[in-house]
Amino acid sequence: MKTNSNTYTIIYSAILVVIVAFLLAFVSQSLKEKQDKNVALDTKKQILYSLNIRGLDDDAASEKYDSVIFKIDYIGEGKERAPYIYYAKIDGKEKYVIPLKGMGLWGGISGFLSINDDKQTVYGAYFNHESETAGLGAEIKDDVSWQEKFQNKKLFGADGQPALSVEKKVEDPSTQVDAVTGATLTSNGVSDMLKEGIKKYEAFLKK
Repeated sequence: MKTNSNTYTIIYSAILVVIVAFLLAFVSQSLKEKQDKNVALDTKKQILYSLNIRGLDDDAASEKYDSVIFKIDYIGEGKERAPYIYYAKIDGKEKYVIPLKGMGLWGGISGFLSINDDKQTVYGAYFNHESETAGLGAEIKDDVSWQEKFQNKKLFGADGQPALSVEKKVEDPSTQVDAVTGATLTSNGVSDMLKEGIKKYEAFLKK
């Protein structure tokens, strides 16, 4: 077969694509167990962050998680579909941690919100993002001092509706947190995520 013919080029390219695809699949499968462990560890760290526990290395974080999280419960029917909640004990007091999912400016945002045993006030919060503008929307993850502003905020307003939110202009300091400067859309995404997340657990929190 002529090496400068179209047929040769097509066959050569096809073989090369198959080989590369096989190698990528092999590497991906080989690393899957390690990737899964890293994802699980990262989730544990995020939950600890929401419980105001930070600065631990991987081994210490895993050990600390196992010592403070004593139960994971599912709300409603069907574990795959139902929201779930983490039960934690900090300094002898029970805390509840709920996962959050939402949408920011450029991609998904997520987080964990820890709640005091009164089921009405925030103990701590941690937020993450897939892709937000560095120095602006990314501050929901990077700015610990901003996350700390959620501590002791109320989950519900006087009307009994989910009220914890992020606002450009704070009118109710008991339920609202200042928006991230220059990141209005990301802040709005966090606000919507909080209200929707709390709503999912409303029956549990008001029990």
